[in-house]
Amino acid sequence: MDVHYNITYIILGGHVQLSKYRYFYFTITFLLFILIICSNTIVLYVIYVHESLHKPMYTFVSALLMNALFGSITIYPKLLVDLLSATQTISLPACRLQSFLIYVYAACEFTLLSAMAFDRYVSICRPLQYHSLVSPKTVKIMLVLAFCWPICKMGIGIIHSASLGLCKFVLTRIICDNYSLVKAGCGDSTVSNAYGLSVMVLSIYPHLIFIMFSYTRILIICLRSSRDFRRGALNTCLPHLVIFLNFTIIIMFEVIQNRIPSGIPHIVRLIVSLLYVVIPPLFNPLMYGFKMQEISQCLVELFKIK
Repeated sequence: MDVHYNITYIILGGHVQLSKYRYFYFTITFLLFILIICSNTIVLYVIYVHESLHKPMYTFVSALLMNALFGSITIYPKLLVDLLSATQTISLPACRLQSFLIYVYAACEFTLLSAMAFDRYVSICRPLQYHSLVSPKTVKIMLVLAFCWPICKMGIGIIHSASLGLCKFVLTRIICDNYSLVKAGCGDSTVSNAYGLSVMVLSIYPHLIFIMFSYTRILIICLRSSRDFRRGALNTCLPHLVIFLNFTIIIMFEVIQNRIPSGIPHIVRLIVSLLYVVIPPLFNPLMYGFKMQEISQCLVELFKIK
């Protein structure tokens, strides 16, 4: 007996002049993907093999780099296949899964950066309490929450949007996102939009406020301390702060250009929609590899020609 499955497919219609620049796009994307995989993996390997780096601060760095790999693997393989395909389609379940994983990646980035800010705040502002406040057990709990909380809140949004059904089958995107799926839905999207907006606000602003507060306190302590103390604090805090501001600005641009109608050219929208899976995964290992002295020394030893 034949069994027929009625699977809905969505067309990703956001590609620009794909037939003309197909192989150029593919080459650039493939090289970016390989560079992201290699750079993040090398720093992760260095942290893993050197016991001197088995500290809470570097554990959070490792989690951040692993999240970058997770986000890249969620997007790049499918994107590479689409660039070489005659038609850019994806099944509805796969599209919902991709949008869920992308949102989890972005939300985890903020929770991990907040955990790192807490680690730096305690280390610099309350050094005598560091080992009690940032114990191995505390680090494990923070990491579990950093990944589980985004999964729960993003999962609720995806499940609710799935109940709307689908009336449009072409997305003007090259990757799936839940907001575009909600706009393509058949039913009333008021609740889904309100929930999505609430999740977005809660995923960004509490972390922004906490990190700004912690770094204000760190700055006050540094101004009261010696030059050597300030130099050491900046070596560990500056990469984190730069990475946080970089990611926040990119995400805010993506949210604004996606939700607010404007005359922005499609190619610009396309580039902005990919920045958060291009710049942070490439930028983070470089910042931590070159700006954090202990990691940079281990990298020099790894590539030193004997």
